[in-house]
Amino acid sequence: MKYNGPKCRLCRREGKKLFLKGDRCTSQKCAVVRRNTLPGKGEGKMSSKLSEYGKQLREKQAAKRIFGISEKQMSNYYERATNLKGIAGENLLLLLEMRFDNIIYRSGLSSSRSQARQMVSHKTFLINGKRSNVASIRIKKKDVITFKKEDLSQLSLERSKNNSKMIPKWISVDFKSKKIEITRLPELEELENSINPHLIIEFYSL
Repeated sequence: MKYNGPKCRLCRREGKKLFLKGDRCTSQKCAVVRRNTLPGKGEGKMSSKLSEYGKQLREKQAAKRIFGISEKQMSNYYERATNLKGIAGENLLLLLEMRFDNIIYRSGLSSSRSQARQMVSHKTFLINGKRSNVASIRIKKKDVITFKKEDLSQLSLERSKNNSKMIPKWISVDFKSKKIEITRLPELEELENSINPHLIIEFYSL
């Protein structure tokens, strides 16, 4: 079942910032900063004595929430990651990183992945000239994502320009021609670093 409650509760449940609410997460209004306790009636700090299974479960849940995907999607990503050549954990991170909505987020055009997903669902972008509203599409090396100025708010364009120094080196954003190009695949140190993919692989391997 899809969670529709307060997103800040999810960060508090995992005991770390998941950056689900954009700019709020980097401010003093962040719930993890203001109230770093577990949500619910039995509020208290998260136990540091989690079992190995507990650690694996929490890591899997955190990854699902960061990328905004369902349990079925995460399970499918695990299957694909283990069937690819190389280290399964690194494959998993790469598959998540190359999602269409995540590329939009990484390009700085949205303040959060959920906002990027909404932009994609409104058919704001074209992939190699073809319009798509499927957030989970896997973007590949040399793919070009284009957009029209009128399809994006001025705030989105200004945000991306202001955050241009934070855009990963494997993504090229050209504001003049309104396009995003994947120049190469990201290296391991350029992938999402707030989760441990190996714990997720261990969870599904049980």
